[in-house]
Amino acid sequence: MKNLNMLHLNGLRAVEAVARLGSLQAAAEEMGVTIGAVSQQVIKAEAQLGRSVFLRQPKGMVPFDAARPMLARLTEGFHALSQGVALARPADDNLLTVSVAPVFAARFLVHRLDSFSRLHPLIRLRIEATTALADLDGGDVDLAIRVGRGVWPGVDAELLMEQRVFPVCAPALAADLRAPADVLRLPAIIDGPSAFSWDVWLQQAGLAGRRMTTRHVFNDASLCLDATMAGQGVMLAWQTLASFALEQGRLVKPFALEAATGMGHYLVTRASVRQPAKVRAFADWLRAEMQALDREVVTPAPAVASPTSL
Repeated sequence: MKNLNMLHLNGLRAVEAVARLGSLQAAAEEMGVTIGAVSQQVIKAEAQLGRSVFLRQPKGMVPFDAARPMLARLTEGFHALSQGVALARPADDNLLTVSVAPVFAARFLVHRLDSFSRLHPLIRLRIEATTALADLDGGDVDLAIRVGRGVWPGVDAELLMEQRVFPVCAPALAADLRAPADVLRLPAIIDGPSAFSWDVWLQQAGLAGRRMTTRHVFNDASLCLDATMAGQGVMLAWQTLASFALEQGRLVKPFALEAATGMGHYLVTRASVRQPAKVRAFADWLRAEMQALDREVVTPAPAVASPTSL
């Protein structure tokens, strides 16, 4: 292991994280440092290795083919180190660490955590709001909540609720919305990174091929929701994103019509193991919350003309 003396482990960790996660930003989030710090660590590690590991492209950093065997070994090695550190730490049966996307944490989870604490006052929650996939085997995360198609390697994924989308807007803008085609008159607030577009709902409403007029594009769904609540346009939202604002009356869901995205909200846990009591307690509570939300009618919807009559 003398060859490790030539490199700093922080540099190797940065190289491995960038290769595994695909970007400097994702690596910085996982490591808890700035993008600039990760970039500098990668540059230093490449200098110490005496070779370039990544091809710098406008869309990101792509590992050279010759570096991939080394990167695979680094991932195996850091995974083993992470597991070793986890084994060395004293277990805290009352601390539950949950990994969730920031938008899910801010718009759905934090408003409901009091009910979990009332049911389980001895369990302390630690919420990690990140888009990075959690390492459930080697890290200290007990479970994760993710939106996707449920296909993640090495974990168990339980579907909690299918994701459905529908227009939402401020109450003042909803006054003149009588039929689905009326939304075409409103400016659209667009979630740029979203995996779906307005076409999903427009097709379900019998408006295939029609186009929304874009007002603002944001790279974060929470910003889109804030702009929508401010009356700047109409947004295509989903259940967990819009539920609290709908309950408060800050947003209106003008039509009952919803469209499936092909994705869902999943509870993600360690594969093929019996989960500890704290994980089972949170999972039971979350299932009940999601089932209640799925049944909920948070805003009265006016009668909607059938797509064939538009």
